[in-house]
Amino acid sequence: MAEKKSFREAKVAKKDEFYTQLCDIENELKHYKEHFKGKVVLCNCDDPRVSNFFHYFSYGFEHLGLKKLITTCYKSQSRDLFSQNDSERAIWLEYNGDRNGNRVPDPEEIGINYFKGDGDFRSKECIELLKQSDIVVTNPPFSLFREYVAQLIEYDKKFIIVGHQNAITYKEIFPLIKENKIWLGYGFKGGAGHFISKYEDTATAGDHREGMIRVSGVNWFTNLEIQKRHEDLILYKTYNPEDYPTYDNYDAINVNKTSDIPMDYDGIMGVPITFLDKYNPTQFEIIKFRKGNDNKDLCVNGKCPYFRILIRRKQQAQNNLAAEPPTQYSTSK
Repeated sequence: MAEKKSFREAKVAKKDEFYTQLCDIENELKHYKEHFKGKVVLCNCDDPRVSNFFHYFSYGFEHLGLKKLITTCYKSQSRDLFSQNDSERAIWLEYNGDRNGNRVPDPEEIGINYFKGDGDFRSKECIELLKQSDIVVTNPPFSLFREYVAQLIEYDKKFIIVGHQNAITYKEIFPLIKENKIWLGYGFKGGAGHFISKYEDTATAGDHREGMIRVSGVNWFTNLEIQKRHEDLILYKTYNPEDYPTYDNYDAINVNKTSDIPMDYDGIMGVPITFLDKYNPTQFEIIKFRKGNDNKDLCVNGKCPYFRILIRRKQQAQNNLAAEPPTQYSTSK
């Protein structure tokens, strides 16, 4: 509860500039390496003093085969990667790779440029940098997630960004998921992340890391193709009306856990939003979110479960599963 309270308080105060750990960045981005070759990467919500995104891409520039790395920094942040000198002017950094052969992004190899404005990702100056980029990778402020994603969609950019699971429920975000314009990445271990927080030490005592805030329900959102979203969810439960009651206000059954989706039910099912972590668009189709025919929350016997996504198995996927020999299931992970 203390964890959730501190996160809510940070959001209310707009103090949600949490910086991502290098290990979490490495664990996620290792699945996207083929996408980066010859590309311009933009990290447009990053303080270079603590940005592990800049660290990851600058030190891995040649290995990833990048064309260019751009990092924008909001005003009053440090202008120097290796010092704590404050600057009242917003800057953006440009790195075009190693020039002296030591395979290290030395200060003299990093171009430092000054913004006329404050370096906000919504400013005209930052939008011009966005237009130059191919892939955007960063951890945007959670309080501005709607605006941030809307901008990426408007300018038709590829991206890998950190967001809270609750963003799935936003009216601006869910339609993008339904239309397969955005999906979940591989995620954080245990569905929670420790972020470097410049405000206060708010990690819980049971999982304490000094100077960090622990946030449950965080995930990676992307529109880059990854192997994960083409892996079938293995189904093994069978339908019965007792375990899978029908909603009062929609012709669909309620499924409490993704692992409980029945393999022999052809109709519409309401599943938890965590289903999206296993969502394969060739196996399932998303029908709608949360509401019944009366435009009220889905309910069973007058009680509303947690938010549900209404889905249905695709016929092609059903036929494929029926044709596969049972031995294939035993070796799947």
